[in-house]
Amino acid sequence: MMLRGADILVKTLVEQGVDVVFGFPGGAVLEIYDALYHHKDEINHVITCHEQGAAHAAEGYAKTTGKVGVAIATSGPGATNLVTGIADAYLDSVPTVFITGNVSTNLIGKDSFQETYITGVTMPITKHNFVVRDVNELANTVREAFRIANSGRKGPVLIDLPKDITMKKAEYKPVEIQEIIPKKYDNSEMIDKVAKLINNAKRPVVYCGGGIVASEASQVLREFVEKANIPATYTLMAAGVLGYEEKLNLGMVGMHGTATSNLAIDHSDVLLALGVRFDDRVASNVKKFAKNAKIVHIDIDASEINKNVYVDYSLVGDVKDILTQLIEHVEYKERKPWLEQIEEWKKKDYIPKDDDSILRPHQILKTISDNIGEDGIIVTDVGQHQMWAAQYNGRVKSRHFVTSGGLGTMGFGYGAALGAKIANKDKDVIHITGDGSFNMNLNEVITSVNHGIKIITVLFNNKSLGMVRQWQHHFYDDRFSETDLFRKTDYLKLAEAFGAKGYHCTNLAEFEDAFKKALENPDTAIIECMIDRDERVLPLIPAGKTIEEIIMD
Repeated sequence: MMLRGADILVKTLVEQGVDVVFGFPGGAVLEIYDALYHHKDEINHVITCHEQGAAHAAEGYAKTTGKVGVAIATSGPGATNLVTGIADAYLDSVPTVFITGNVSTNLIGKDSFQETYITGVTMPITKHNFVVRDVNELANTVREAFRIANSGRKGPVLIDLPKDITMKKAEYKPVEIQEIIPKKYDNSEMIDKVAKLINNAKRPVVYCGGGIVASEASQVLREFVEKANIPATYTLMAAGVLGYEEKLNLGMVGMHGTATSNLAIDHSDVLLALGVRFDDRVASNVKKFAKNAKIVHIDIDASEINKNVYVDYSLVGDVKDILTQLIEHVEYKERKPWLEQIEEWKKKDYIPKDDDSILRPHQILKTISDNIGEDGIIVTDVGQHQMWAAQYNGRVKSRHFVTSGGLGTMGFGYGAALGAKIANKDKDVIHITGDGSFNMNLNEVITSVNHGIKIITVLFNNKSLGMVRQWQHHFYDDRFSETDLFRKTDYLKLAEAFGAKGYHCTNLAEFEDAFKKALENPDTAIIECMIDRDERVLPLIPAGKTIEEIIMD
């Protein structure tokens, strides 16, 4: 079957199970978009308002499904507009394939119109990238890109396609997709050694991260925690892997985690780290992190072992497989003194005060959680609202809390919400944002309205860059440099202009009414919530500090 390169690309995407792609057309990808036109019954293309929105939509799709998300952009500025999303996917290990057009091969390196060396730009922020210079290699390149993106430690792969390659013809032979099966961990001696360490521990803690999500290990994690009777904590990337109110769940750990979870790690004698990278938002002071514990690190990426924190035992492999093996060897231990100590810490932990006369973030989040049930998906931007959402989201299922963790990308949320909703049409998708983040990519509300992709945005408006302002309060003697915005944007009129519903709330009753109406109405909505600019995210462990220096009030 002789086909032009663009048709080979699209057919190979279909072969790989792709049913939706996000993107924005341009000169260098016209052949690809022509091929998509001919295959629109097989692949749904969603045009965003900006290529960054497409990149984040691919992430949201991937994060909520575990499938590879795909985004397409033209050469030059189209390709560079993907870069933030690619870097975001790289740091959060999101399986994604980004396809960029480029000038024809005979024009490469001549400063041609809309030419950028995008593979050079993205080399540090992709698992791998390809420039296809032979149309006969195109199909296998796409297959290899999907294999790399979705195996081992998952992540983004870029395929750069010169325009002449999309126009040339080659033979296409379909290939049956091969399921990626992680290699089984086969060191039974180490399994026995770690199991004995756990069984003999008096103050063990499980510390789990995004690797649990990537491995689809949430259920196995719960079985392990319950069988061994070990308290567990999680990172921002693992919200939902444990039931929100389960007895052994200590809550989120790290800079804005619970005091209890941080104290538990600090006092633990065995720390079982599962699919984590000991990043600086958790192990802020690496020399004092879990200083009393034997640390066991289980991760699929060997390069993470001893990178940030030196560990006593390392098991490199798929965390679901290793946990499944460990379950067979661990024993139930009562650990009464340890669990009683944890309960005492919980009684003294930070609990925000309710106030129905204004809008308190934790009450907004509780209202959202109570109304969307277990299956509702929460997607956030980055800032104070993100941390409040992480603390009080109420999610009890993996892949139902989506955020930008490693890169901390303001403007991530709306695109990601679009991808999440397209992948989960029957679920409510709630976009939590702040006025700082929302203004970065609010143009994607147009995408939501035009495509009938219902997103409910809950906008925490404190007329400031809240998280930076909070740091200026704590560490810069209230020198609020460029963080008080005082923007005069009317978000109700903005919503109306975009074709969405708009609501304005100043107290809890108004928000409850607005949120109920937004859920019942089929249209995209923006709910503006007026938040006190002095509202802070607590607890807070300052950068480089330890639990001993936690700010609780």
